[in-house]
Amino acid sequence: MKSFRPRASAIALALSAALFAGGCTTQADPGVAAAGQPAATADIAYEEFTLPNGLRVIVHTDRKAPVVAVNIWYHVGSKNELPGRTGFAHLFEHLMFQGSENHDGEFFEPFELVGATDQNGTTNSDRTNYFQNVPTTALDMALWMESDRMGHLLGAVTQAALDEQRGVVQNEKRQGENQPYGQVFQRLLAASYPDGHPYQWPVIGSMADLEAASLEDVQRWFRTWYGPNNAVLVLAGDIDVETAREKVTKYFGDIPAGPTMAQPRIDPAPRTESTREEMTDNVPQTRLYRVWNIAQYGTADADRLQLFSQVLGGSRSSRLDRRLVHQDKLADGVGTGAWANELGGLFFVQVDVKQGVDVATVEKALEEEMARLLAEGPTEAELQQARMSFRAGFIRGIERIGGFGGKADALAECAVYTGNPACFRDTLQIWDSASAADITATARTWLSRGDHTLIVNPGERVALAEAEPTPPVDMAPVPAADPKYTVVESDVDRSQGVPVTEQFPDLSFPALQRAELSNGMRVILAERHDVPVVRVSVELPSGYVSDVGRKLGTASFTMGMLDEGSAELGALQFADRAESLGAQLGAGASLDGASAFLSSLRENLDPSLALFAEMLRKPRFDEAEIERVRQSWIAGIRQEKARPNSAAMRLLPPLLYGQGHPYAIPFSGSGDEASIAALTRDDLVAWHRDFVRPQGATVIVVGDTTLDAIVPLLEKHLGNWQGEGEAPALAEVPTIARPERPRVFLVDQPGAIQANIYVGQIVPSTMDPQATEFEIANSVLGGEFSSRLNMNLREDKHWAYGSYSFVSGAKGQRPWMAFAAVQIDKTAESLAELQREITAYATGAEPATAAEVAKIQASEIRSLPGSYETAGAVMGAIGGIVRFNRPDDYVVQRKARIEALTPETVNQLAATIDPKALTWVVVGDLSKIEAGVRALNLGEVQVIDADGKPVAR
Repeated sequence: MKSFRPRASAIALALSAALFAGGCTTQADPGVAAAGQPAATADIAYEEFTLPNGLRVIVHTDRKAPVVAVNIWYHVGSKNELPGRTGFAHLFEHLMFQGSENHDGEFFEPFELVGATDQNGTTNSDRTNYFQNVPTTALDMALWMESDRMGHLLGAVTQAALDEQRGVVQNEKRQGENQPYGQVFQRLLAASYPDGHPYQWPVIGSMADLEAASLEDVQRWFRTWYGPNNAVLVLAGDIDVETAREKVTKYFGDIPAGPTMAQPRIDPAPRTESTREEMTDNVPQTRLYRVWNIAQYGTADADRLQLFSQVLGGSRSSRLDRRLVHQDKLADGVGTGAWANELGGLFFVQVDVKQGVDVATVEKALEEEMARLLAEGPTEAELQQARMSFRAGFIRGIERIGGFGGKADALAECAVYTGNPACFRDTLQIWDSASAADITATARTWLSRGDHTLIVNPGERVALAEAEPTPPVDMAPVPAADPKYTVVESDVDRSQGVPVTEQFPDLSFPALQRAELSNGMRVILAERHDVPVVRVSVELPSGYVSDVGRKLGTASFTMGMLDEGSAELGALQFADRAESLGAQLGAGASLDGASAFLSSLRENLDPSLALFAEMLRKPRFDEAEIERVRQSWIAGIRQEKARPNSAAMRLLPPLLYGQGHPYAIPFSGSGDEASIAALTRDDLVAWHRDFVRPQGATVIVVGDTTLDAIVPLLEKHLGNWQGEGEAPALAEVPTIARPERPRVFLVDQPGAIQANIYVGQIVPSTMDPQATEFEIANSVLGGEFSSRLNMNLREDKHWAYGSYSFVSGAKGQRPWMAFAAVQIDKTAESLAELQREITAYATGAEPATAAEVAKIQASEIRSLPGSYETAGAVMGAIGGIVRFNRPDDYVVQRKARIEALTPETVNQLAATIDPKALTWVVVGDLSKIEAGVRALNLGEVQVIDADGKPVAR
């Protein structure tokens, strides 16, 4: 369950890719589609009805997969809390997952058994929502579960449950604050809003208020806010309105309405004075934040400010990118955003200041660009590109029925905040029609004064001052329900428990069609005609292993430079061209391969492919751009070292594989500062010549096209591509032995309020004949919410927000890892519990039970129909087929292997893990944890720095 970041609208989430990529100056009219292709339009059709008890139900039909998104929004968030009880909305969200009066157990369990996907709950300042995608045949189960906690919760909420979730939430709070810059959001809210404003405190609240929450508070909160008349239920997917009406009435119709509660008045709290503050934190570089209070959700001003944000700093060639990153080279990265909440919003600018640069110089340049845009407004070219970027992003976003930012989210958000489920249409219309003058006038209204600047400098982390316990205000009785609401009789016998789903839809994976270009490049197509988008990925046999004999990070850096300009276009012009087409392009590397990708609107596929081919074949590798990216890349490495989880992931692989092994590298692929600093243009050109070539490459296409349509286009742009000479052989990945005894490595993070624990060892390759069986064995231990590790450290001990284990993909021996971020005073105890759980499972002292295996089988198999809802998921599966030489029907074969599993097989594969050969990495404040860890005698203990070098003690 998540809560921490400020809420962007569902539309903004659907546009997330568009909001932070693209350009400003067009080379072609972005409003004109390619010849013969009509411009794509997008909408979310819906029908709705309201039950007599006030529950509003919105239905969207999308038959592309046999799944239904169930998304329920309650109109209550942290803005509805009272002094002395901050954080309660989010704490209550957690309690809603503890089971109900007629379901004794974790809320997740029945959903895992039917293969639910995208299941979660979130809280923000204005609402609390709960959502999951379920197979169509499991809809009755999902509606029974949601209705049981809406109408029958309180009898199941005990003091023990409250204490458990209180501990989990407190660790979630620690986890957020323990990150670099993790204290910023709380400071920005406190500075932006006056005392008493409902947005002045963070959603997660204060430790004192969380500690003070009582069962009486739970009762009151539920009765006040969780009635059906304060909720909107969206059903999207394989459903129609008549079926929805029958089922929702059956399960929800007899739940009495709650009181009709007034929401706080809309108050953006515009500020008139500029203010500033500085702070220090354990961060690798100075970061500048600047925020303004702006108009609320559902207003034309909020939508226009999103366009202004895109031009100012939302795209790769925005005004701030051009000035701060490219021209003056003052910053490693910039970003802007306009977040609209129900009562008001925030406009923000964030700048990562380049090391050695005076932040005052950055502020002056930022102010100049801001003033220039406020005075002159955006150009027509900038505005057209922003519109195209937003439209393309919306089209991509509505491919998904559920989850964060899917169609169900967009409908629910609009209904809750504006009363109109189709308010997104108004936003699209404003984006399409707003003039430069309109946008400029709006920006001047909101952004000409009243900003707050926060500077975060490297230094000692100072703990946030927690609010003193505040006695809660006197509580009036919960108001009575409005008598206009009534209930309908239901024949649901809840004493019978959760409805059992006995039938499930079959797995349907698109047929793979194959072709070959004249230069030998293989083509694989999976048709998906749900949205007018075509995805293309060129898979290249290379990856981090190709760094052997070269400078560490060469593969990743070279692939990362492909979209920084081509032979014909500089970096900014390349970004302009991509955004003018509504296209997304990029490239990257992983352990055993590399890939370049394109996401194109169908209407602009031909020119988008032309740009993609130019990126692949003729990267510019401009010396100035290499230097700019190099500095940003090195700053990124420092950021990795500052974040506890990525610091551990940089260290653990080299410790597991040993010096000189091709996999003994940070698994981010970013290399280290020295190797990246030493890279030359010749290094990049040589790696590109050797590994970005048509020989051995496979083109994967997923989306709204056919083989007859796509092959001629690929032939046109890639068919005459020829590589130079012979590709060098990749380094052989040797098989290595595990260490003879356990090892423990400690990394000091002064001031940390949590310890990040990682433990791992090498296991057989992804291509091992029993790889699937081992993956299921891992799931029993730590692969699901209800698996052993998470149920122990989160739900039982509530020492962590979560604890899981996973196994990565690799052609050679691959890493198995488990992890937990735990409260600092429970570090040694958590290590002991992880060791105990792993040992008991791997040695067979506590083997997998038949019930555990059946649960994982059910979750894995029954989730498959919903797992391939999106083109991206299909492309990922095909990428695995290509990289690991799998058969075309691998998805079906894997399903059969999971179905055939027995507990005996799972326990045999669990023994793959050797508790006597574990390698532990613990990142935390050693002054608080070292003695306790050493006392456990888990193995030889060494203190190392963020580069893995021993630290003298």
